[in-house]
Amino acid sequence: MGLLDRFRRPSPGGPAAVRARLEGAMARRRLRGWNPPLENINTLVASGGPRLLARARELVVTNGYAANACEAFASNLVGDGIKPSSLIGDAELRDRVQRLWLAWTDEADADGLTDLYGLQAMVAREMFVAGECFVRLRPRRAEDGLLVPLQLQLLQSEMLPFEKTETAANGNRIRCGIEFDGIGRRVAYHFRRRHPGDSTDQGTLIPETVRVPAADVLHIYRPIDAGQIRGLPHVAPAMVRLFLLDQYDDAELDRKKTAAMFAGFITKTAPDEPLLGEAEADLDGTAIASLEPGTMQVLLPGEDVKFSSPADVGGGYEAFQYRTLLAVSASLGLPYHLVTGDVRQANYSSLRAELVEFRRRIGQLQHGVIVHQFCRTVWQRWLDTSALSGALDLPGYGSAPSRFRAVQWIPPRWDWVDPLKDIQAQVLAMEAGITSRRKVVEATGYDVEEVDRENAVDAARAAELGLRYRTSPGETQGARATPATRARPGGGTGEDRGDGAAATDPATEQE
Repeated sequence: MGLLDRFRRPSPGGPAAVRARLEGAMARRRLRGWNPPLENINTLVASGGPRLLARARELVVTNGYAANACEAFASNLVGDGIKPSSLIGDAELRDRVQRLWLAWTDEADADGLTDLYGLQAMVAREMFVAGECFVRLRPRRAEDGLLVPLQLQLLQSEMLPFEKTETAANGNRIRCGIEFDGIGRRVAYHFRRRHPGDSTDQGTLIPETVRVPAADVLHIYRPIDAGQIRGLPHVAPAMVRLFLLDQYDDAELDRKKTAAMFAGFITKTAPDEPLLGEAEADLDGTAIASLEPGTMQVLLPGEDVKFSSPADVGGGYEAFQYRTLLAVSASLGLPYHLVTGDVRQANYSSLRAELVEFRRRIGQLQHGVIVHQFCRTVWQRWLDTSALSGALDLPGYGSAPSRFRAVQWIPPRWDWVDPLKDIQAQVLAMEAGITSRRKVVEATGYDVEEVDRENAVDAARAAELGLRYRTSPGETQGARATPATRARPGGGTGEDRGDGAAATDPATEQE
């Protein structure tokens, strides 16, 4: 068999094919200098986290593109709030739960600066800048006068020290400030009592840490790799380009400013001859000639005036800026026009294609991070506290809390690219049974039951006042909303109102 094997055609999946697929692992001339260390993401975060965090915060404060991208990221991720719609079967009880929740959102912030949905926006900004945010659930006393004795306190990433990696007195492991038990569960967070960069909060030189149980802390971050314990700034992939581009723009602006200061240069045959215009001297004694409107100056023999003509930035400046900012936008996962505000090269098709992909990514973060890590836990703790404090009467909550915790979270609505076509498509989908009216309404960012109640109130008020509108609340809209023209007996045309009867013409109504 060995002799016959020599004459057989080699298999297409042999060693050569395997080497081609593993080209990135080769160590030949082209890739000889590419030897990255095999490090876990937690090692990278622990070693470079503080510096990366400091640079990210400075960049978002000082760089206009980074600041605009941060606001665009937060406004699209949470908008005016990701809001709950309780799925409790009892309509009256569900309404009481929703009303109490809405009232409590104004008291949710422990600092008293915003409401619950403002806290969501702050969490989204922290995810962009720092990659993570901590929310501490703070129980309150009954004498504090809150509707529900519960508030939320936001803590920045710097409050949890990256360098705190040790073994606790109880035998648990502390990694980057997070305490894990023997089977890898988070049991506590070791927060600093003071922000390390806040010079207005005077205290000890080395900030003291305090152990907070994990049940009272929400750690909100996007896990990129399996086993990742701390977050990475969302702006991290674009930081170097944004920093260098900012330096380049500053240098270019400074060069143009310096060049524009020199209007012209006077060449003299002798140093004691008079200058053009009225001569003055600066602090160093250098003569400066000033010009005024309407000046007529006769030059002496041998004098010559040469006006400055500074070099322009060149024709490649705009293309270079566009390509660099395009790479920055791709690194951030944001559309180009949201980062730069430039829509000159955009059209309807390109904007729609770009927004569809962007909204897929944002929807993934909304449901996989904000809802799962923040909203869901806050809702459960709020219901527990409401039931225990007597703010809500929930019969049987202690024995079966799951039937009261059922909730659907409604993200903010997306603005339509083409409102007429998009709404007509949704109406046709409802009429064909492809989707439900609840899903269509919730896609606009509203609760379908709240919309139905408002429609019922509006319809009752209109009927009481004897008002008649073209479309009453709840009436099906769609293709029938546009009257169809058809031939009428005896000539002329009539409009189909959608109910099978032709609209009457006032001029021929008595015939």
